[in-house]
Amino acid sequence: MKAHSVTPAKLSEPELDEIRTLIEHRSAILFDASRERFFSTRIREYLQEKGLHAGADLLRQIRGSGAEYEALVERLLTQETSFFRYPEVFEALEKRILPDVQERKFWDNPRILRIWSAGCSTGEEPYSIAITLCESLKFAEAWEIEILATDISRRALRHAERGAYAKRSLENMPPARLENYFTPAKHGFEVKPRIRRMISFVQMNLADPAYVGKIDCIFCMNVLMYFSEQRRLALLHRFYDALEPGGYFLLGHSETLSHAPVKFEPVVLGGYRLYRKPAAKPTDARRAAAVVEGAQ
Repeated sequence: MKAHSVTPAKLSEPELDEIRTLIEHRSAILFDASRERFFSTRIREYLQEKGLHAGADLLRQIRGSGAEYEALVERLLTQETSFFRYPEVFEALEKRILPDVQERKFWDNPRILRIWSAGCSTGEEPYSIAITLCESLKFAEAWEIEILATDISRRALRHAERGAYAKRSLENMPPARLENYFTPAKHGFEVKPRIRRMISFVQMNLADPAYVGKIDCIFCMNVLMYFSEQRRLALLHRFYDALEPGGYFLLGHSETLSHAPVKFEPVVLGGYRLYRKPAAKPTDARRAAAVVEGAQ
């Protein structure tokens, strides 16, 4: 029997440009020239999976259906993620950020600790944050803790809320930690309810203004790269405003704020650079010395 060959979908440069422009207009996500090959490849793969014959067919779908548009964006934004993906980041959370917050808020009543995982994907990052808090925060029961976990993808958030993960995604987890924070499930493990209750999962397009309250620490790992320079600057100002004085801002390893016009103070721990919003009392000589000691 002769096999039937699959006819490649027709996709012109003007159609690619139109799809790119539509995504930028609706979600402020920009696939610039540096990701041109990635973008065109993913679009072609998506056309083939959906059984569409041309870019015009995809444009009709995503213009006519919010669900179809979201499905395409989710495919384009799929990010590799894992528990404790960047060990240096969680070491900074444990050894620098949490001790600083505990000292700064020791006399507060109530003691409130709020951390924002912006672009949380399928939940590994906020669950890693929650586990770090349980292991590192002194007298954790004396704190009101909220981890706000946001993402543009409904599908990723549904996965995150379930808190169920395959065995292979937890194969590097120390046995004691796995036992303390997960329970065995049919196809892997589930995050224990007491950890899930620490996290609020919310769908959010970062380009849309939304009030999140005051935050002590923001994780924004490998997210800003999806926005234009103008939008990135607007987001950085928004993050800066959301942080408590003395709050911390964390980026991915390949990202930097070295040329951004925001007044974060760089703090270097080992090989990782994090950023701090100046404290409310800059005359506090000991804290100022600590920042200068770690800065480069």
